Formats: sequence, structure tokens, C-alpha cells
Amino acid sequence: MTAIVPFAERLHEAIDRKRSPLAVGLDPVLDRLPPEVLRAARDRHGERPAGVTAALELFCGGVLEAVEPWAAAVKVNIAFFEQYHLPGLVAYAGVLAEARRRGFLVIGDIKRSDIGSTAEAYAAGHLTAGPGGAASFAVDAVTLNPYLGRDGIVPFIRTAVRHGGGVYVLVRTSNPSSVELQQLPVGADTVAGHVAELVARWGAEVGPPDGYAPVGAVVGATFPGELAALRARMPRTPWLVPGYGAQGGRAEDLRAVFDARGHGALVNASRSILYAYSTPARTTSGAGAWKDAVAQAARQAAEELEAVRHAGS
Repeated sequence: MTAIVPFAERLHEAIDRKRSPLAVGLDPVLDRLPPEVLRAARDRHGERPAGVTAALELFCGGVLEAVEPWAAAVKVNIAFFEQYHLPGLVAYAGVLAEARRRGFLVIGDIKRSDIGSTAEAYAAGHLTAGPGGAASFAVDAVTLNPYLGRDGIVPFIRTAVRHGGGVYVLVRTSNPSSVELQQLPVGADTVAGHVAELVARWGAEVGPPDGYAPVGAVVGATFPGELAALRARMPRTPWLVPGYGAQGGRAEDLRAVFDARGHGALVNASRSILYAYSTPARTTSGAGAWKDAVAQAARQAAEELEAVRHAGS
């Protein structure tokens, strides 16, 4: 029987092996894919649904190839596959399989939340392998919405722990309107602060007393003034940090998210890497040149973040 390696151990091994805390977000939109990818899918399948599956898999496979030297993880947002219905979900399973094959830590950005047997079913669907060789949605960790409280989170944690996986709970998200709820006062605290306390508590219940728990937090890079205070409240919580890159978050503002060893966080970049080939500074031509632009963007991000990760060590 294979021993289960705790999620935090696998997370930090991936970061140290790649010498990078970068997570690349896969949010594919057909209209934005390189023309050569769309042509290749059309040549194989015409306009049939299989062409959608092929286009998404070809593009995401190319991105995975391009960023493999620079990214410790990929965050695959299921919404960008669900919008294409069954062909998109077939592609989602294919992209996850390819990411696992290439050795990435894989995060399913599913933002689920429910209670009881429904939560257990969601957790089984995304944190355990499919039956006997079937296409699988299994990932190393998932994102969760905490609005239903403990009942909506604990079933996911239990499943994750049994399988060596993790969860990332939304605490302080990177979108501007997050203040409408997350900054509301709760006594002397805020909603985000209260959720941070809950996340730390849930993690302490299942994590090692002197290490990182399998219960993580999503904390956006777009509110840098809050990072140090939130880290102090969640010292043993692994973070997933969106908002770096296209949303305006800067590498130099992220020192507080890492511990003295440079551990504790993955920093996600999606559009700034995924569509790097369409930016004026990286516009390229020639077969496969779009992947070169993606690789260049990933390398730049990884080097920026790696420098910050070790700035205080």
C-alpha cells in the first residue's frame, strides 16, 4: 500500500523542485486561442463538438509544455471548461491528466460549497480518482466558498486528508467588490478576518502542530496592505494568492505571504501568462511561437516571485 504524503509536504516539494512559487491559471476562452490551435482542431474535427475538446486540450497542453520549467502548480478553473458543456468537461479531464503526467501540483478551481451528503459527493468527484480507468476530475486541492460555514467545508477536508489532498478556502479575494462582504464589520473584526480565524482553526484540527495544514486560504495580491496581518492570523495555513499580474498585484508586495524558508504560498498568474502572445511586447509569428511568448512570461513571473520568496531568508 502506497503511503499518503501530506498535501503541504507535496506543495513545498513542488515549489523547491521548480525553484518557483508560481501557479499558472488555465482559463481558456476559444475566441482568444492562437489561430494555429483553432485551425489544427478544425482540421481534425471540423466544427463538431470534438473540435472544441481538441482546441482546449491542444491549447492547454501547449501552455503546460511552455510553463513546465517555471511553474510549480497549475490552477485549472472548471468554469472555463463548463461553458462549453460536455465537450469542455471532456477537455477538463484531459487537461488534468496531462498536468498530472507532467508533474505539476494541480488545483481544481471549483469554488464549491454545500453541506452533508452533497458536499461529500462534490469532494469525492474532485478529490478522488474516478472508477477503474475512467476520465477523472481528481486534483491535489480544490477551492471552496465558506459562506455555509463549517458544514460546507469539513466534508471536503475529511476527503482531502484521506487522500493526501488539500483545500483552499476563500478568505480575502482579489476582486474589487469583495469589500461589499469581506470588509463588513463583525464586532471588532471583519468578515474576512473572522473567516481567517476559522480557516486557521479548521487547519489546526487536522494539521501537524508544527507545520502547515492541508487547509489553505485564498488571499488576493491586490490588497497588499492586509497581507501581513492576515498571515499573522494564519501562520500555518498555505496560501493561494491570485491577483498577481493582469489584476495589478505586484511581486514586491508579496514578501509577507512567505515564511523564512520561502514556503507557505503559491502565487497565481492567469491572463498575463496564458495570453502573453497577444500582448504588444510579446507579439510573435511562426508556428509554435505563441508558446515561446507564454514561456517567456512564465519565466519572468517565476524569477520575480522567486526573488521575493527568498528576500527575507
